[in-house]
Amino acid sequence: MAWRSLPLLALLALGALAGTARAAAPATQGAGPQVRVDLISETAAVEPGGAFWVGIRQRIAPGWHTYWINPGDSGEAMTVAWDLPSGVTAGPLVWPHPERIPVGPAVSYGYSNEVVVLTRITAPAGLSPGDRLALRGRASWLVCAKICIPEEADYALTLAVAARSAPDPRSAPAIAAARRAVPVPSPWPGRYATTPHSVTLTVAAPELRAERVGDVWFFPARWGVIDHAAPQDATVDGSGITLRLTRGAIVEAAEGPIDGVLVIRERLDGGMVSQAFAIQAVSSGAPAHAGAPVISLLEAVGLALLGGLVLNLMPCVLPVLSIKALALVAHADAGPAAARRHGLAYAAGVLASFGALAGGLLILRAGGAQIGWGFQLQSPLVVTLLAYLFFALALALSGVWLVGGRLTGLGHGLAARPGLTGTFFTGALAAVAATPCTAPFMGVAVGYAVTQPAAAALLVFEALGLGLALPFLVLSLVPAWRRRLPRPGAWMEWLKQALAFPLYATAAWLVWVLSHQAGPEALAAALGGLVLIAFAAWLSGRTRDARPRWRRAGSAAAATAVAAALALGPLALSAPTSAPPAAAATTGPAAARWSPSRVTELRAQGKPVFVNFTAAWCITCLVNERVALHSPVVADAFARKGVTYLKADWTSRSAEIATALGTFGRNGVPLYVVYPAGETGAPTVLPQILSEGTILEAIEGL
Repeated sequence: MAWRSLPLLALLALGALAGTARAAAPATQGAGPQVRVDLISETAAVEPGGAFWVGIRQRIAPGWHTYWINPGDSGEAMTVAWDLPSGVTAGPLVWPHPERIPVGPAVSYGYSNEVVVLTRITAPAGLSPGDRLALRGRASWLVCAKICIPEEADYALTLAVAARSAPDPRSAPAIAAARRAVPVPSPWPGRYATTPHSVTLTVAAPELRAERVGDVWFFPARWGVIDHAAPQDATVDGSGITLRLTRGAIVEAAEGPIDGVLVIRERLDGGMVSQAFAIQAVSSGAPAHAGAPVISLLEAVGLALLGGLVLNLMPCVLPVLSIKALALVAHADAGPAAARRHGLAYAAGVLASFGALAGGLLILRAGGAQIGWGFQLQSPLVVTLLAYLFFALALALSGVWLVGGRLTGLGHGLAARPGLTGTFFTGALAAVAATPCTAPFMGVAVGYAVTQPAAAALLVFEALGLGLALPFLVLSLVPAWRRRLPRPGAWMEWLKQALAFPLYATAAWLVWVLSHQAGPEALAAALGGLVLIAFAAWLSGRTRDARPRWRRAGSAAAATAVAAALALGPLALSAPTSAPPAAAATTGPAAARWSPSRVTELRAQGKPVFVNFTAAWCITCLVNERVALHSPVVADAFARKGVTYLKADWTSRSAEIATALGTFGRNGVPLYVVYPAGETGAPTVLPQILSEGTILEAIEGL
């Protein structure tokens, strides 16, 4: 640190020598403070026990600058001392990404014109509406141009206390702009390699398009990692970003990580846009991330195949087991050739559906959408239409209307073409039903796939589909296994009607998901659509054997009812952009809303954190919460260890959550991460299938 202080002391000495001439200097060189500081808040009224963002705003005189947390070759970051009422807590300072400021032969990292440095304030729960909350403190900083001047000032802000918080229209936009400038966790792993004179930083970001990228700069979080003034030679190609940097005075040891901010200027439709990512690069001899192992294409395909096999046992696939079970029993007396055709048709349906879903996912991500596995269930319209589909299938199995061989393979000879068509769509439906789940092994494979070129990504997704289809396919190809199935008979009608109820339950679950996404208006529209679907199915069944004239009239009326139901579906598009917070569990630990900054604040305060990345449409997530997380034993362990439980709800689309998932090499939920107390310990990723013991073991190790 002595090396770092030499340039700073020299500049301060120069400032002291120039102090005697300050009275005679022009107004722009010292008449009054060069930085004016005030405290602003995103809210004008505070809830008792509520948390909110405030910002220490620096308005900097033209030609002058202040400094980031790592000031570069010279300078000093702002420090603050709070004077807060009893029970009020302030989190650590949260810094927007800096700019490079050349000063002669040196380069500093800092801010010019205006910057808002953020912190999170938590009010005590004992406040009452009508009280006043006074926030005050003192800030000290160094401001430089040709000379450097240490300055300090008091800041204060008084807020009203109310039953509900209210935004401050004057300062909320400035707070929001500052939060957008704060680096988000990098979705890509980073590595570095060193020589005695250089540091090469590589970032695996193959989806970046080289022709769009303008500048790339790396700002290390600590002084001495690189030579700040040296050029940064950046290359962007199909594998990502390579930055060749000049080594600094105290570059980390080979096994230690290098933290910093990666700023990418990218040419988009609206012009050049800067994006800042907080990144932790590890030595090229170490794993890329505790939750993002580096694997090969062959390993990813193998993991995807295993994940697809396990997916057959996951709760998300249970709703279509009714259709699969009936089809398997119906195959018991089929000849070998017919059975093979149906097995291949089922596998083709699964693979076609996985290919379509994977293709849509990759196309949307290439267009800039921050989405992941199960993305279609983040659309209220898709959820509504799927609820209609499963409800209509359940009505068919209940005998309300006739589907027969055209869907399930029953009622016609297995060798007949309609039966093959039905088997194909049974496979497609199984794949659609599987998307709300992430099985063991597949999370890493899917996370790998979305970072690869399209051909490799589709290969991984199709391996996942093959794993899902494999049990049915093998059964159709091995006659000895088919002979162990029970023989078809009259009992199948009873079984068929009984197995309709898992599909009714699925429709009810989808409507519940819609209520989380879209609110009461869309929920009412979906329920009305289900009534119309039921009416259309009943009318179709009642007029099936009627005279031609009545049959045509019934079909027309049923079609009109279905059209009306489909017309109600788009009302779900009026859904809010984010899901309402889920109710806290009554027996498990109480969950607070997740945000990257909240994790940073809690760790800086010395508190361990458990993050549950979940969604209402993820059945595996709901089962894990019921079996493991909603447990008094887990709640006691969290309380005893001081663990804060945060929930990241991905029911509706969230680019922030998608980015965080990518940081751990994942592209879907569930994901469970345990952060140790402090800012340096590596997080631990738990298995996708949770148990009380798994959670307790992770918590006891903190």
